[in-house]
Amino acid sequence: MHAPATNHKMPRLRLSAGALYRLGVASRGVAAIVGGYVLAALVTMLLSVTLPMARPEAVMTATLLSFTIYTCAVLWVFATATALRAWLGLLIPSAVIAAILQWLDVLSWSLA
Repeated sequence: MHAPATNHKMPRLRLSAGALYRLGVASRGVAAIVGGYVLAALVTMLLSVTLPMARPEAVMTATLLSFTIYTCAVLWVFATATALRAWLGLLIPSAVIAAILQWLDVLSWSLA
């Protein structure tokens, strides 16, 4: 004997406005911390190899500028209209800079 077929739909998860706001703030926080760090690190690498000065001075200058870049990235994340725009504003420049670094043969992707 077969059990009667029932058509039970799963209820949709609906988040309250407060929960959506908290998720947006949490997403921006992660973007500011992680995305800002990645962007600042990549810009520092790019400046370290492209500034027209001796390597130690280039690295020191790039490192000092990284604090400003990170601060601007954090400000950008919390000044944008949406969390998606904040993420894209960090990920797109990071991808472009990583591509430039790869083209310059500076990045090493090996895990060994």
